[in-house]
Amino acid sequence: MKPIIRIGLTLAIIGFPISFVNGETQEAAHYTQAQAEAGETAYQVECAGCHMSDFSGAFEAPELAGANFLNIWGERGVNDLLEYVRATMPPEAAGSLSDRTYINIVAYLLQANGIGSGNEPLALEGAGFLLSSGQAGVSTTPDSDTASNTPNAESAPAVASNRTTVHETVAEFVPVTDANLRNPDSGDWLMFRRTYDGWGYSPLDQVTRDNVHDLRLAWVWAMAEGTNQPTPLVYDGVMYLPNPRNIVQALDAETGTLLWEYQRELPNELQRGFTTMRNLGFYNNKVFLPTKDAFMVAIDARNGEVVWETKIADYRQGYTNVSGPIVVRGKVINGINGCARFQQESCFITAHDAETGEELWRTFTIAGPGDPGGDTWGDLPLTLRGGGDSWIAGSYDPTLDLIYWPTAQPKPWVPASRGLTVHDAALYTNSTLALDPDDGSIVWYRQHVPGEALDLDEAFEKVLIDVEGQKLLFTIGKHGILWKLDRETGEFVDFKETVFQNVFDHIDPVTGDVTYRADIAAAEVSQWISVCPSTAGGHNWMATAYSPEAEVLIIPLSQSCLEIAGREVV
Repeated sequence: MKPIIRIGLTLAIIGFPISFVNGETQEAAHYTQAQAEAGETAYQVECAGCHMSDFSGAFEAPELAGANFLNIWGERGVNDLLEYVRATMPPEAAGSLSDRTYINIVAYLLQANGIGSGNEPLALEGAGFLLSSGQAGVSTTPDSDTASNTPNAESAPAVASNRTTVHETVAEFVPVTDANLRNPDSGDWLMFRRTYDGWGYSPLDQVTRDNVHDLRLAWVWAMAEGTNQPTPLVYDGVMYLPNPRNIVQALDAETGTLLWEYQRELPNELQRGFTTMRNLGFYNNKVFLPTKDAFMVAIDARNGEVVWETKIADYRQGYTNVSGPIVVRGKVINGINGCARFQQESCFITAHDAETGEELWRTFTIAGPGDPGGDTWGDLPLTLRGGGDSWIAGSYDPTLDLIYWPTAQPKPWVPASRGLTVHDAALYTNSTLALDPDDGSIVWYRQHVPGEALDLDEAFEKVLIDVEGQKLLFTIGKHGILWKLDRETGEFVDFKETVFQNVFDHIDPVTGDVTYRADIAAAEVSQWISVCPSTAGGHNWMATAYSPEAEVLIIPLSQSCLEIAGREVV
């Protein structure tokens, strides 16, 4: 039996109802100013990393102040909010804070949504007061000037600091060249999937079917706490390990001995929340770390010292890094993340000079008004064109001199929430982009699922394989559909369904064009839809690999279903 997951987009939002008449609250507050002040301090440390200092939210973390927040919970009480926060937050350590801290954070959220303080303190028992929903006489999410004037924002550094601890330098270091990246030594792993073609394949043959049972634990290294999905890089016997919270460690790969450690000291509001960095870049004598505060940092691979750092974007606008880069002919190619919230610019892909950190080009992943493809977003202004994030690093074909980069789905997830339909393609989301590494121009693109409607993004690894003289690209996303493209032109070649899906009524075998199920295409806000696979995906973060000996793709898959409904976003 397939597991059924019932998920409403509204269930991801925590909130509480408030009743206002002529801009005034109708019931006395049940928290004190002292609780709200203590809650602000705790919020900046424990919550702002995902929900942002100004409550605007980032990634899948929702807004915590303003109309969208107040619209969600209707008739629910503050006790529901407290119970939810205690049971689920912070995500990587739910229930780990003291009851007093949870209470203070909720008091701070009450204040942020226009409820004044009083003499009666908020408590776990007695927090059951219910305020019937109505038109809120408060402003929406605080503006950037208000957010920047909070005590925490004043104390947080505009540019994070760097700290390196050196126990031993890497001796007799030989710089990594373009030739190394194109054809690494068998014992080296110099990028996300080891080689530009995205195979994730090692030619080492010491471990076989016959002796694998003899493997024994050689050493253990405890990594930093936090969400963790790294790909360690290995070069000439040294492992370069990205840890949560922008820590990079160099270890002797044979013994596990720490050689040096670099740590970026982030502002307080970025200390918690989603801390994953999936990948590092390597070139010459430098390791490249895209940081949570939206910088690119070049670290000396020999001793962990910072060579240069360059600001990519403003983390206070929600921008961050999770995918990690690849390096192509001295250019550090990286995709930004954090475009779930509306802002003045969209997500983008950049190239930085590996020696100096200078930005060489920037390619936006959202077509704006007046741009080619801009009409695929209807009449929406750029500030309402969300999504197109970069979750996974791309691949590169040195012969064709093309970079292949994935982009995520449009946001909000459901077309009705965007004020669009599934027929509004929303370029260049849910696509494979073929980019010229010299200037970042889009040579061709293939949008796998236009107008994506269910958080089933096609934002994962690109595997490059030559079959009978044809240069092919294989990629698979959450729909569980393996797409086969001509990587010279982007033309559709074939597809293969790998899990049960009922999202599409039809996939054209000649063009690869998809036709949504009629009820999904017609879904309105608040209308529940049952669909397989779920947002967990038929395929997700666990990457595809290719075996050239067996000539097979090895693809991690899962099967689940859900019920989902969009909500109004204002």
